[in-house]
Amino acid sequence: MSKAGRLSVTHTRPYTWPCDGPVPPERVALIIIDMQKDFCAPGGYIDAQGVDLSAARATIAPIRKVLDAVRAVPSMQVIHTREGHRPELVDLPFNKRWRSEQVCPGIGNAGPLGKILVRGEPGWEIIPELAPAPGEIVIDKPGKGAFYATDLDHIVRLCGITHLIVAGLTTDVCVHTTIREANDRGLETLLLRDGTAATETRHRDATFTMTEMQGGLFGATGTSDQVASALAALSRS
Repeated sequence: MSKAGRLSVTHTRPYTWPCDGPVPPERVALIIIDMQKDFCAPGGYIDAQGVDLSAARATIAPIRKVLDAVRAVPSMQVIHTREGHRPELVDLPFNKRWRSEQVCPGIGNAGPLGKILVRGEPGWEIIPELAPAPGEIVIDKPGKGAFYATDLDHIVRLCGITHLIVAGLTTDVCVHTTIREANDRGLETLLLRDGTAATETRHRDATFTMTEMQGGLFGATGTSDQVASALAALSRS
């Protein structure tokens, strides 16, 4: 529910989010992590590893529900991230490339959607269902965390954003790395439980446990219905 034009999401775990009480919407951003073809479309990086894409694809509708609700609140920011490397691969660590080559053709090599995780290639693009709208922020990152080697921290500070609703892929890698980075910067995070997935369900569930432990060590978790309902109330206030 909202109070006097402020956002609060009830029934989240392990506390009502945010921890500091209802927050003005201009201080909140939705950050959607790496919903790219390479991570959730046939022929992409994850598909090339033989991973079932159904869990990743199941996150699209919940994320879109929250995205539509956020877009109805003009003062809120939407941030999209894309993981990928320069075509010259000068920003690709040797060990990251080596590891990827153990499970698939490897980052930087050709696949059905172009060179894997390379900027400008078809697989690097965000899926059409969640494509950025004009004016929404897109962060291109070479690593797992959205704050590493990007201008995200600078943007967040200049925009006065103190709270993040986080969704995307994959829960245990890029998503939780970003949450941990945000936590160390004093940002208050809410992880969208049905808007994230991992290559193994047990890793996703362990991430939820780690986030919620010790009273919410890394933040809180909630569902798309909870967040969308709170945002709908906010847009009506």
